[in-house]
Amino acid sequence: MNKIKTLDQALDYIKDGMTIAVGGFLGVGTPEKLIDAVVAKGVKNITLICNDTAFPDKGVGKWVVNKNVSKVIISHIGTNPESGRQMNAGELEVELVPQGTLAERVRAAGAGLGGVLTPTGIGTIVEQGKQKLTIEGKDYLLELPLKADVALIKGSIVDKKGNAYYNKSTRNFNTLMATAADLVIIEAEKLVEVGEIDPTDVMTPSIFVDVIVE
Repeated sequence: MNKIKTLDQALDYIKDGMTIAVGGFLGVGTPEKLIDAVVAKGVKNITLICNDTAFPDKGVGKWVVNKNVSKVIISHIGTNPESGRQMNAGELEVELVPQGTLAERVRAAGAGLGGVLTPTGIGTIVEQGKQKLTIEGKDYLLELPLKADVALIKGSIVDKKGNAYYNKSTRNFNTLMATAADLVIIEAEKLVEVGEIDPTDVMTPSIFVDVIVE
């Protein structure tokens, strides 16, 4: 099956009201072409799962500025003043999740787990509305999996089957997001033939990738 699509073809998979997971950390490792294309298409009411809301002019921060998103599930919004403004104005729903917990919730979805137990957040606002379990005398919060309809990720080198390598810190959340969505679209910085990536360098196997955009 040929997974390689044009940008317009890839956008056909992205609809209003979807939950979309995006790789990247402060815009590093974020698929900027896909981000810009969603802005241009005018997709609305997105629930965004990402580490952060980046900056107003970079990464998923553009979605916030252009009001493509109605809710974010995120570890912090501090680098994007527009996120805070919209949150305080009641224009954007913000679910803040401790960064390690966010990563584990995404990983749990990808691994088919029912959730994760963590002591992070005990005794704080984080525990409100969550199930608490005591195991061997220690309290834990049950944190539920985070799964998306679509994941948008970026690979530094991607082969034509979808095997991906990430350069240095661009790996960040991309490997996790690739496992936890019904459909995965990868933006390839460099597209190569199958076999050109050493198997030991593959960080996201092709089985997780549905669509490749060069």
